Amino acid sequence: MICNYICSIMYRTGIIDYLIGVLMFVKIDFSSEIPIYTQLKQQIIEGIADGSLNEGESLPSVRQMAEDIGINLHTVNKAYALLRDDNFIIMDRRVGAVINSKHNMKLEDYDDKFVEDIKPIIAEAFCRGMKEEEITRKIQEIYLKFLEA
Repeated sequence: MICNYICSIMYRTGIIDYLIGVLMFVKIDFSSEIPIYTQLKQQIIEGIADGSLNEGESLPSVRQMAEDIGINLHTVNKAYALLRDDNFIIMDRRVGAVINSKHNMKLEDYDDKFVEDIKPIIAEAFCRGMKEEEITRKIQEIYLKFLEA
């Protein structure tokens, strides 16, 4: 498989690019402080947001992704379980992990989690001297990229 070859070359650098579907690469940085399952989860969510992954598309099986990337299958399983718990994917024994409809990705109870997740990022930006306007502009740029997709 091509990905096994690409992944084995990039593994030496500590970063792996992994192709999901036709349009989306997942970049895993083994030297990052961010756990691999979190990197995987975040990048799949970004793929859904930017249109690289669409409703009804299948993700690789837990075993296949783990093998291709060269990580433990429990790591992929944890990322998929978190995505399932947050309604980003549906797990079906017959077809595996499938991207859920955006309509099923509920906003209920997300407001508190959003504030909890973004608060330390904004605190760090504030401590490093970023101005409110710059933080707001960067958030708007990111949001518009997803909106345009």
